This record gives sequence, C-alpha cells and structure tokens, in this order.
Amino acid sequence: MSLESVRAFFTANAPDLHIIELATSTATVALAAQAHGVEPGQIAKTLAFRVGERNVLLVARGDARIDNKKIKHALGSKAKMLDAETVVALTSHPVGGVCPFGLATDLAVYCDISLQAFTEVMPAAGATHTAVRICPTRMAELVNAQWVDVCQPTETACA
Repeated sequence: MSLESVRAFFTANAPDLHIIELATSTATVALAAQAHGVEPGQIAKTLAFRVGERNVLLVARGDARIDNKKIKHALGSKAKMLDAETVVALTSHPVGGVCPFGLATDLAVYCDISLQAFTEVMPAAGATHTAVRICPTRMAELVNAQWVDVCQPTETACA
C-alpha cells in the first residue's frame, strides 16, 4: 500500500518521475548509497519527529546529523524521534522507506538546507527497496516543504 500511495502521488503531481525498485534493501543510507552508486550525502533521509504538540517530517542529506539546538530553534520546541509504529501509522511508509510523498496523514514537511549541496538527491519511495531521483528544490515544492537549517555541518565535498 505504501509504495502504491507514492505511485499515486507521482501520477497526480509529477508523472515524469519514476520510482526505482531494486531487488535488494535500501533501508539504510549506506545500503541505498551503495545500491544506487551515489555518495551517502545524496540519499535524502526522511525522519519523523514529535515537536511540541505536532508531528513533522524532516528530510536531510544522508550523512548529516541533526543538531538538537538548531532543530529546537527552527521548529520552536524540542524534537523527539517517533517510534516505528507511529511512523507507519502517520505516513503509511515503513521505516527505511519513509519519504515525504503519498502520506497517510497531512504532516508538515521540512527540508534541511544540507540537501541544497546536490543537484539530485534520492529519497525513498514508500518501501525499503525503492527510491526516486529528484532535484531537492523540486522535492520541496512537490510536498510544500519549508527549508530549515537543523543539521550539523558536514565535512564531505559537495556534488
């Protein structure tokens, strides 16, 4: 169902985008980068948080670490990662396949500015063996995301 909700989202909003399905798992940044032949930073990981009284998604480059002070400042409250069961209930996507597309509930989506180092990133597409190649700016536009600066600086070279 989750992969199908992402397919339906792309059919309605971005029919030119194609979901890449692999036979192997891409559930972690390392597995996804290896499977797609890209650097870990290009994997756009989607994390789910409880911030104050609301649940939100944050998309960041795969090799970035969240800066707790920055996220509190940007989102107005301390952020707590959601458990896997809650993530599935809110998004319809399993952990390892979470993405900002085809969500089961209306969630605010934030994209960390770290993604802007790349012309193309690869978020999952609703399953642990899927991805889509997309420009970070277009991804943010498709999901009405707000850009924020909530990650620690990375030492990797930009692509």
